[in-house]
Amino acid sequence: MRVTVKGQVTIPIEVRDKLGILPQTEVDFEVHGNTVRLVKIPAKSATGRGASVVARLRGSARVKMSTDEILALTRRL
Repeated sequence: MRVTVKGQVTIPIEVRDKLGILPQTEVDFEVHGNTVRLVKIPAKSATGRGASVVARLRGSARVKMSTDEILALTRRL
């Protein structure tokens, strides 16, 4: 594996899968002598990609309906 001129390396898919590293996952590098260790930083809030999507969309709805009204619409099918 080579380091690019920008100092980048590609983390192999096997390693990303094993550690659960997805896009936007925070990682850190720990240096011990001549060894570097890549460490996944635990998420600060709710875990999982779905939780981050929900957090990003929260409060963005423009429909002014109650939950009961929305459920009534889905039950009319």
